[in-house]
This record gives sequence, structure tokens and C-alpha cells, in this order.
Amino acid sequence: MEAEEDGLKEIAGRARGTPRVANRLLKRVRDYAQVMAKGIITKQVAKDALAKLGVDIIGLDEIDHKVLHTIIEKFDGGPVGLDTIAASISEEADTITDVYEPFLMQLGFLERTPRGRLATRRAYEHLGLPYNREKNQPSLL
Repeated sequence: MEAEEDGLKEIAGRARGTPRVANRLLKRVRDYAQVMAKGIITKQVAKDALAKLGVDIIGLDEIDHKVLHTIIEKFDGGPVGLDTIAASISEEADTITDVYEPFLMQLGFLERTPRGRLATRRAYEHLGLPYNREKNQPSLL
């Protein structure tokens, strides 16, 4: 398979710094390139394939977006319990804890508090949603 350096960098930049994710994305982009782009992975081919996979510019996928949108839109930014989030998006709580939360926390998009998960200002900004500091700050009581 032929691949340009910029195409591979695009894939790597969205792989969360995880080899397993990088390999999975590379396989999907390779498949897309074989069908849609004469078998060559260019930067634009990688961008198009990743967009079709629902992987955004920083590596968030559909489930990451579901978690954040659920916290923000259904529960006013939190705090909300893990089991409630899991039930809302039809995902196992352990999967959210082990697979999705670490990356969201690493990015500063999610906080764990004794009362539940909170979406941060950075999450709102990334999703292009308005952030109201008073509304989105947990009470200290």
C-alpha cells in the first residue's frame, strides 16, 4: 500500500497516542483508500476516511461525542453518575471507565467528582457549545 507521510501523520494525530487505535484507524483508512482513492493514502484521503468513521480532528469518536453530549445536553453539564451516563448511551459503565474516560480526562474535557462526572469548559468549546460558568459550576454545598 502506498502512503504519503502527511496521510500517515493525519492518522497518527487522531490515534490518541495508542498503537492499537493507530492500527485500527490505519486499516480503515487503507480500506477506504483502496476503494475510493486508487490505493494511495494521502492527507486528504485520510481526512475523508476518518470523517466517515466519525473520528474528529483530535481523535474523539462517536462514543466520546455521545458521552460529552449526554452530560452537557441531558444533564446540564453534570455532575451525573457513571451508571446514568452508561444507561443513557447504551454502553457498559466499565467500557466508559476503561476506554473513553481516560482520554477525555487527559484532554481536560471531563472531570470526576464525588457527585459524578462534569463536562469542562474545554469540552463545551470543542463541541462548539456555549458555556455558562455560573450554570456549569458545581455547588460547593
